Amino acid sequence: MNQQLKEKIRESYSSVLPITVIVLLASVILTPLNVGSAAMFLVGALFLVLGMGLFTLGADIAMMPMGEGIGIQFSKSKRLLLVIVLGFVMGFIITIAEPDLQVLAYQVQSIPNQLLIISVAVGVGLFLVIAVLRILFKVRLSYLLTGLYALLFLVTLFVPQEFLAVAFDAGGVTTGPITVPFIMAMGLGLSVLRGDKSATEDSFGLVALSSIGPILAVLLLGIIHRGQETAFVPVSVPEVFTTRDVIMEFVHTLPHHALEVVRAIAPIVGAFIIFQLLTHRFRKRELLRILIGFGYTLVGLILFLTGVNEGFIAVGYLLGNDLASGTMRWLLAPIGLVIGYFIVAAEPAVHVLNKHVEDISGGSISQAAMSRALSCGVAVAVGLSMLRVLTGVSVYWILLPGYAIAIGLTFFVPKIFVGIAFDSGGVASGPMASCFLLPLAIGACEALGGNVMIDAFGSIAMVALTPLIAIQIMGLVYGRRLKQAELAERTVEDEIILFDDIDGWVEISNAEADDVAGEEETPHE
Repeated sequence: MNQQLKEKIRESYSSVLPITVIVLLASVILTPLNVGSAAMFLVGALFLVLGMGLFTLGADIAMMPMGEGIGIQFSKSKRLLLVIVLGFVMGFIITIAEPDLQVLAYQVQSIPNQLLIISVAVGVGLFLVIAVLRILFKVRLSYLLTGLYALLFLVTLFVPQEFLAVAFDAGGVTTGPITVPFIMAMGLGLSVLRGDKSATEDSFGLVALSSIGPILAVLLLGIIHRGQETAFVPVSVPEVFTTRDVIMEFVHTLPHHALEVVRAIAPIVGAFIIFQLLTHRFRKRELLRILIGFGYTLVGLILFLTGVNEGFIAVGYLLGNDLASGTMRWLLAPIGLVIGYFIVAAEPAVHVLNKHVEDISGGSISQAAMSRALSCGVAVAVGLSMLRVLTGVSVYWILLPGYAIAIGLTFFVPKIFVGIAFDSGGVASGPMASCFLLPLAIGACEALGGNVMIDAFGSIAMVALTPLIAIQIMGLVYGRRLKQAELAERTVEDEIILFDDIDGWVEISNAEADDVAGEEETPHE
């Protein structure tokens, strides 16, 4: 276990270091930060490294086996009503548990917090049921995504513009570090007993469909609350002057984040205990390992969320505000591209997805290839978000053609890439997006005098969109190379070779050559 933990922390260090260096360089060269804010950022980065290492280890030994076990039990059950009820309950519970949802609810002041949280949780529960039934009844994911996104954009025609960006942000926020490992493993468990050709492909897509529920829920709330003014909570920058002030900021906020995470994990642990009592699926040794994994997950999430909330929000806001305030505002887009490329590696759920994809594909889709594609996608997303802040272009005119392209690609790429791509959108838009990229956009928008709810919100939605296209483009390249390899193999098999016969050189196929080679050699007469 100690060796595994060292490996996970080493991986998280490699992921967090690039974005830390880039932000520090920007704060020195372009927009100087005061020493206190820089110190907060560095301590936050340290918390991120430790937290992500512990979390990913906990996800491997607790969340993934638990989700897979529940998925297998769903597949074995012959009672469809029971599967529907349990699917909805699990979706509802893990959504309530997602810390990022609390952040979103706090930001949208025009809708009561509990109403927003419950509505979004109901949306995730319903769409998780749809995702489970899709796997059980072998419905093609492309058709389902096409119909559901068409419904979403039809509903947007009746929603005030201020709610549009928030609604699509909700789709990314609710599929965070707690939701993703559990739902992905559940998909694997649902498909593992099928054993047919498309079972592996169908193990993906649960996160994708679960992301649609929150969008639809907030859109419907926007219609109900039409006419009410939307508002956001301004970013607060703590004043710190000494190293002691820095440490005390983290000490004071750590219990708050610990309570958040305990509240998040407790319903999942409770549901798991009930599941175990009813099914007796796991043996004592497996149970002990899962409970230890829950401990790692708990501590890891506390450290991660404390680091990102206390160390990254203020720096993101100050960086965006200072860049947009000066004559170098044109640097917002290129800096956004660079930040977007490296920041996705600091999302804890991304590592879970990449490892899952590599394992399921037998190594043919590597973690490195997934990381590069996701980084390129998020880089474009952040660059476009900064351009939106600068120009005031509505997020609608980016999301509509973007999703049209993403849906269109689903009919041309290998099926496995459809589920992977649409899952990756929810995975990439996690805590780092809501706690650094969104404050970056808010800071820039305030400096330019824009409408924060229209111009800055939607950044998370952009991060959730572009990986859909990037991963499917990777799928097109992968599919083309696979076809070329198959063609080359057939060409070699059917290649005409020359064989030395008594009458001279004659052309025969490889198969004929093998027959000849197998015969006993006899001298020519």
